[in-house]
Amino acid sequence: MGEKVGIAVMGASGRMGRMLIDTVTESDRARLVAVTERPGHDWIGKDLGEALGRGRMGVPVMSDPLDAIVKAQAVIDFTSPEATVAHAELTAQARCVHVIGTTGLSEADIARLDAAARHATIVRAGNMSLGVNLLTRLARQVAAALDAEFDIEIVEKHHRHKVDAPSGTALMLGEAAAEGRGVPLADVADRGRDGITGARKEGAIGFSAVRGGDIVGEHDVIFAGPGERIVLSHIATDRAIFARGALRAALWGQGKAPGHYSMASVLGLG
Repeated sequence: MGEKVGIAVMGASGRMGRMLIDTVTESDRARLVAVTERPGHDWIGKDLGEALGRGRMGVPVMSDPLDAIVKAQAVIDFTSPEATVAHAELTAQARCVHVIGTTGLSEADIARLDAAARHATIVRAGNMSLGVNLLTRLARQVAAALDAEFDIEIVEKHHRHKVDAPSGTALMLGEAAAEGRGVPLADVADRGRDGITGARKEGAIGFSAVRGGDIVGEHDVIFAGPGERIVLSHIATDRAIFARGALRAALWGQGKAPGHYSMASVLGLG
């Protein structure tokens, strides 16, 4: 077995950060070399294990992302759009694999990630799970097979603490459906309905968001036509699936040419 790949996790104290820490430390192909937290966080300067109440792990909690990035061969980043874009500029300089699960990125943010990907291997996905990426491919194929007589609606459900809507996964599914129909999602997306909205526009791809409790993530892609409906669904019951997918992407990216990749490439889905 070769040397383990050094992984840095950005945003250690959040629910995904903790899940990523567990996933990396349990892996026989990777090792956790550094984690970060925002400046002023009470974990800064501590050993990660001591911050978690687990005993010393020999992994420092850092406030400067560059200090973590230079220690690692891959960075896993489920933080905020602003932080992720700043991290990408650093991973490009370090020629480090950058796995991005951050959602809520704007078109301007993605353009900056594209620029960084000229020098770094970036793997970005609104959802890192195998099932969702298979669902994305199916949504594209079904949309391509059906005409505009079938309305497309994407319904997503998440826990009450999620701050962005629609979810990154819902937008990923919407992009896939729009690609299947050969149109830009921006031209057909219907992301908000309230009051007297009028009849649905033919060809629109609608989004509905539910927030409540501790829902990990549920997504339905509904194709509603005259007299029949096709519903493609994915239900996540454990967010560890996202952490496992992110680690898989970090390992896959080793030795790959710079570029802006998706999980479809990691999973061999084209």
